[in-house]
Amino acid sequence: MRRMIYLMSFGIGAAMIGATQTHAETRSCASHAQVVERLAQGFGETRQSIGLSSDNTVVEVFASRDTGSWTITVTRPGGLTCLVAAGQAYQYVNE
Repeated sequence: MRRMIYLMSFGIGAAMIGATQTHAETRSCASHAQVVERLAQGFGETRQSIGLSSDNTVVEVFASRDTGSWTITVTRPGGLTCLVAAGQAYQYVNE
């Protein structure tokens, strides 16, 4: 329940990936440092992977190996970090 309230406070939606920066600022975005801190303190999540998408956004996956919670964020060039998805049952796979 606590996680649900946290995510709702950011207004997460899958449509945010395509949102403009101005529109995204009113949704589930904050500075990268703030997002990383809240994910670590609130959910014990740490960055598990990072990549660069074709539109130069940085995509990161944060997860807790202890609780299985996970969050995907995107950071636009020179912009804020936005939450785009979250869930449970994260599994680490080293293939």
